[in-house]
Amino acid sequence: MPYQSFEELHAWKACREFRKSISILCRSFPKDEKYSLTSQIIRSSRSVTANIAEGHGRFHFQENIQFCRQARGSLTETLDHLLVASDEGYIDQAKLTELRMTYSDCLSLINGYISYLKSRKSGDQ
Repeated sequence: MPYQSFEELHAWKACREFRKSISILCRSFPKDEKYSLTSQIIRSSRSVTANIAEGHGRFHFQENIQFCRQARGSLTETLDHLLVASDEGYIDQAKLTELRMTYSDCLSLINGYISYLKSRKSGDQ
């Protein structure tokens, strides 16, 4: 049975938690990063869940897949911003490792959802 709301998707739920942790983390960044790194990492993490939600609302498998690919790209962009934060000394190695594990979980769920959508698309043809 298809999901009635994007809020039911495991990928969206996991990425939402990741986004929330990024938002909390950014509160500890230096104030002079507010309009650069902090803004970029918050926007990229928000883009992940937004793209999953938008794709779900399209009701066409191929469009949904494309938005999930965009979400995957935004997720990877967020990881790059986390690496920058680590390089700049804003987060320690332990926190980076923890966030990398969460990133990997989110990535797996997005990839799984894309696979599911591809199989559903193939079944409809």
